[in-house]
Amino acid sequence: MTTTTITTKSVRIEFGGGLELLFANQKSHKVDLPGTMVDGKPTNVHDLILWLRDNLLKEREELFLDKNTVRPGILVLINDTDWELEGEGDYVVQNNDEIVFISTLHGG
Repeated sequence: MTTTTITTKSVRIEFGGGLELLFANQKSHKVDLPGTMVDGKPTNVHDLILWLRDNLLKEREELFLDKNTVRPGILVLINDTDWELEGEGDYVVQNNDEIVFISTLHGG
């Protein structure tokens, strides 16, 4: 008999460059994510982005998301490394990761 243990991953989320305004004006969040998603695959950054949309985003989804990923102009850092070097949305979230979202777009 096989038993499945459901684990969670504690992740620190930071928002900057004005994105914090979309998340109840709170720059820092500590969240517990499921270790695996419904399909049994490990939780990745794409899953995290959708989780943020469903659980923390308070307004103006279109300023954060475009086609279920972050909009162009939003820099994503995973443990201080550009997410492009980590596999972008496919990066498997690890316990105690720090993921930062920074808007590089400014009004004028």
